[in-house]
Amino acid sequence: MRLLRILRSASKSLQNQFPFPPVFADRRFFSHQNPQPATFGIAFDIDGVILRGETPIGGSRKALKRLYDESGTLRIPYAFLTNGGGVPESKRATELSNLLGVPISHSQVIQGHFPFKKLATRFQNELVVAIGKGEPSRVLSEYGFKNVLSIDEYTSYFEHIDPLEKFKNWMRQLPDQETRSRDFGGRNGPCSQRVQAVFIISDSVDWSRDIQVLCDILSTGGLPGGEISSQPHLYFANDDLSYQGLFPAQRLGMGAFRIALESVYNSVYPNPLVYSSFGKPNPSIFKNAENVLSEIRCSITTQPTNHQSSFKALYMIGDNPSVDINGARQAALPWFSILTRTGVFRGKENHEVYPADLVVDTVEEAVDYILRKESS
Repeated sequence: MRLLRILRSASKSLQNQFPFPPVFADRRFFSHQNPQPATFGIAFDIDGVILRGETPIGGSRKALKRLYDESGTLRIPYAFLTNGGGVPESKRATELSNLLGVPISHSQVIQGHFPFKKLATRFQNELVVAIGKGEPSRVLSEYGFKNVLSIDEYTSYFEHIDPLEKFKNWMRQLPDQETRSRDFGGRNGPCSQRVQAVFIISDSVDWSRDIQVLCDILSTGGLPGGEISSQPHLYFANDDLSYQGLFPAQRLGMGAFRIALESVYNSVYPNPLVYSSFGKPNPSIFKNAENVLSEIRCSITTQPTNHQSSFKALYMIGDNPSVDINGARQAALPWFSILTRTGVFRGKENHEVYPADLVVDTVEEAVDYILRKESS
């Protein structure tokens, strides 16, 4: 209960007052073989630091293996702190394990949409819409939402809501779209239920459709085609303007989508768009990561450890100065920021606006620095 109170009091968003739900390390996953609790922990960004697409970069496989002993038991507490998402944490952990060649627990994966879990109680039985690549509706369902539809599912109930649909040859009809329309298109179906909240889980796959449908939902009180009414709640998992993908140049992220939506909405409707954004660089995200790392530390040591005992150092390894480094700087001690040159940042010197505590070429160099520093 003491840890729960800490999590609730320490995790207040800059733009809202929703605390994070606790994440507890799966004690069945970790072996208790470390006699002394670690005095430091590491948080890794994923895209542009560990992976580019699905390809490990910067010696990430070797770097992570150094955090385990010869038997494959975790000896240094670490977690992935990413603004990305779109799939449940358990699935992402399995994907990362396969790509990186080390065992990774779901408790080590902190994705941008994790704070939405706290909102499940508030919207548990209300109709909500989930937007983004991957499996956005499954993410919310596993968080405890009972009445959630993906944007693909939701739009399938409204004929002609997307005026460009007939030109999108790349789109495929959902396998059970006709069944859904037949079963739920009546009085109690999505067409007659007010959408109470919209959650942007991950990057939008179809900007034109999603902006159009969001304007319909948000301007009518959750009943597309109806009269102008009060806006339902709108939540973004992050506000990243760009990220480093497989293409050499940066790609537009969720923050760019938010800007586009806000610009259109505010130009068309009388009341400005109201929304809440989560994710890095919000300092509360880093406090939540510290609590997760504390849980992991307790799971890998043989000695009783006080959950409230502080780390001497927490290292944030990222590639985006305005997100990873800015967030670690705002979180302050014991956070120490390390900026890599394998993603968004490619500069020779430190970033001028958000300078890191250390700049390295790769994540392998970052881990080498940390281990040498902590062993000295």
